[in-house]
Amino acid sequence: MLFTNHTIGNIILHNRIVMPPMTRSRAGAGDVATDEMAEYYAQRATAGLIITEGTQISRQGQGYAWTPGIYSPAQVEGWKKVTDAVHREGGKIFAQLWHVGRVSHVSLQPGGAAPVAPSAIQAEGVKVVIDATGNGPTGGGIRKEQHSMPRELTIPEIAAIIEDYAVAAKNAVAAGFDGVELHGANGYLIEQFIDSQTNRRTDKYGGSLENRLRFLKEVTTAVANAIGKERVGVRQAPLTTLMGAQDDHPEETYIAAARLLNEIGVAYIHIAEADWEDAPVMAPAFKEAYREAFKGTLIYSGKYNKAKAEEALKKGWADLVGFGRPFIANPDLPYRLEYDLPLNVPDPSTFFGGTGKGYTDYARYQQPADVLA
Repeated sequence: MLFTNHTIGNIILHNRIVMPPMTRSRAGAGDVATDEMAEYYAQRATAGLIITEGTQISRQGQGYAWTPGIYSPAQVEGWKKVTDAVHREGGKIFAQLWHVGRVSHVSLQPGGAAPVAPSAIQAEGVKVVIDATGNGPTGGGIRKEQHSMPRELTIPEIAAIIEDYAVAAKNAVAAGFDGVELHGANGYLIEQFIDSQTNRRTDKYGGSLENRLRFLKEVTTAVANAIGKERVGVRQAPLTTLMGAQDDHPEETYIAAARLLNEIGVAYIHIAEADWEDAPVMAPAFKEAYREAFKGTLIYSGKYNKAKAEEALKKGWADLVGFGRPFIANPDLPYRLEYDLPLNVPDPSTFFGGTGKGYTDYARYQQPADVLA
């Protein structure tokens, strides 16, 4: 089933293999997508669908150095190179729209301001931040920084961020993207509003489940109104615990979110089952509840191989399956999966920042000489 067509909105995908969002920290000056990024994505255009790395909707939305934005004219022009390159190769590509919320550092914020969040609760753990001193993605190495203490957003500021999402979606369409994915997972801003342990507000954006889902509802509605609901997907991570973002009742919360997104009519929900090693196994009953709550396309990502992906498709849990790190090292991953060919192993030391090494230099599969003979 992995190699059959599937339709999202008005887009026909030629297989059910997704390249999910993966931050690589290779943007150029001004957080603009580069020619090398265009080459990287075009190399992987045989995926049924590519979803870009997280792309900040504003300078305030940035949490890591050398990640691309989509809020300036130069950034839109940079992304046009990427979408043109992918489309020339016959691929489809969505932009993941990203606001990190509290998962940031003052060195990355406008004027050195504190990051913003639903509540003034500092993110847990230490996150690797690419050197932000001006040396660029190819110099300076990496350094580890504790996330800065955030401040609580005001209601007028929340409204401004919702508008930032809508403008970013319009910019994505102007840049040639086939659609957008709202990053509502992995401990970033939308999830910070949803999860009970990161949202301690007492106004209309906090407290009850309905209130905690309000930001998701308003952002998604604004983006759907801006570019059309058939071009909009939402990523969720019900069980991941990144940066301390957790909900006390994840199944109740996220199935309610799925029903909400079904009412809005978005094209898909993309579920991050696991990110690195931080999530428990998602029970089949939870997946079946998602299918009951949401009638659009369901995408699952997280440690999938071919056999596990086929099982998810055959059991009806998923319509599409994302393969993350395997796509880093295997630009021709769909071909390798279809013919059960060996996979290149990615080099973790080149995941974040750097040159084309470990980025655009992974080889496509070549038949051994004795087979060719």
